[in-house]
Amino acid sequence: MSTRLIESFANAPKYAELFSDASLLQAMLDFEAALAQAESSAGVIPASAAEAIAKSAKAKDFDVEELASRGLRAGTLSIPLVKALTERLRAVDKESARFVHWGATSQDVSDTAMVLLLRRARVALAEDAARLQAALRRASDEHANTVMLGRTLLQAGPPITLGLKIAGWFGELRRSWARLDEDLGDVAILQFGGAVGTLASLGDKALPVATGLAKQLGLALPAGPWHAHRDRLAAVVCSCGIYAGALAKMAKDVSLLMQSEVGELFEPGGDGRGGSSTMPQKRNPIACALALGAGNRVPGYVASFLSGMPQEHERGIGGLQAEAATIARTIEDTGLALVSMSEVAEGFSVDDGRMKRNIASTRGMIFAERAMMKIGAQLGRDSAHTLIEQAVRRAEQQGVSLGEALNALPQVTAILSAQEIHELADPGSYLGAAEAFRKRLLASEE
Repeated sequence: MSTRLIESFANAPKYAELFSDASLLQAMLDFEAALAQAESSAGVIPASAAEAIAKSAKAKDFDVEELASRGLRAGTLSIPLVKALTERLRAVDKESARFVHWGATSQDVSDTAMVLLLRRARVALAEDAARLQAALRRASDEHANTVMLGRTLLQAGPPITLGLKIAGWFGELRRSWARLDEDLGDVAILQFGGAVGTLASLGDKALPVATGLAKQLGLALPAGPWHAHRDRLAAVVCSCGIYAGALAKMAKDVSLLMQSEVGELFEPGGDGRGGSSTMPQKRNPIACALALGAGNRVPGYVASFLSGMPQEHERGIGGLQAEAATIARTIEDTGLALVSMSEVAEGFSVDDGRMKRNIASTRGMIFAERAMMKIGAQLGRDSAHTLIEQAVRRAEQQGVSLGEALNALPQVTAILSAQEIHELADPGSYLGAAEAFRKRLLASEE
């Protein structure tokens, strides 16, 4: 599929194909063919008409540019498509042409086509979500004992493990995917209500036809048509917003760890990825940039969709015209972020030596909390906090380590021996429940 250059950094090919012209047209034509078959089975139209309609419902035989032009004037693609299908059929079978789109309305076609595309999207997203989760699980296990700085408000804090950090990404991404997957399952329902959601034109055949149509398309039959009730689609869009945000969180962390001043974790490079047009030495976080770009765009799509939910009466005006592109772009951007971060997770490059040097560069300041808790058992927390603050200021002013500053304070040495003060700066012995939390995150289904 061709992609416009301006969108080349905002889409992954497999997700662009989901909403390609051919995919959309075929989904709409699949509705028409299935409708004819269901109506034939219910005795509404002749079997020969259903067969003829199915044979003519091939996307490759339709002029996309002409349909787009006519759709712009009609306010929906369904009207010119149904007309083109009817004309195509009339040329070979005038009698069967009478039964195209029998009893349906244009929104039945467009909504059900979108549902069919979302069903395909669910499969693609599920494959990539499983790929990402598997890669993160492997990386977390591999780096269960790789100690690094924890960081709060972009400042160095007590140590954590890389395994725990990755498990945190894993947990949020698994929860977010489970929510999106459920919502994609809920939206796999037929839209079929005719003009105002009563299917009055089909009389007592309405429910038999609706049931047969849902079966033909492999969709669930809802309690009633949902032309102006967009909650299920809204849930999908909102869940994409959460999932894209979780992917962007991981991307932001990785890109920050790739900074020259940090240099602890890197996304894979090569194949023209991550270079600079002017600085040959650079290794840019390009996959992270793509995921962050997607994460920036998707919240706007969420807001756009939600603002269009109050649709008028039985079928609204303008809301439907706004939705299709919004849904497609939401899925495409979410897919781009997912593919990008899957590549990152499968090709992590870790510099544990740099992690150790970055810990050492703090001169033990990150263990101020540990020192405070040690002496606080005897002095009380407030007094210990004040004392450790004094030691930190002295260390900063004199350019020495926290341990050296502590050894110079009689109030501290009266409680802690020189060996105990030295052991305060051992990062591997101040990880708390990091490993327990890591394992819980990987095991939890919540």
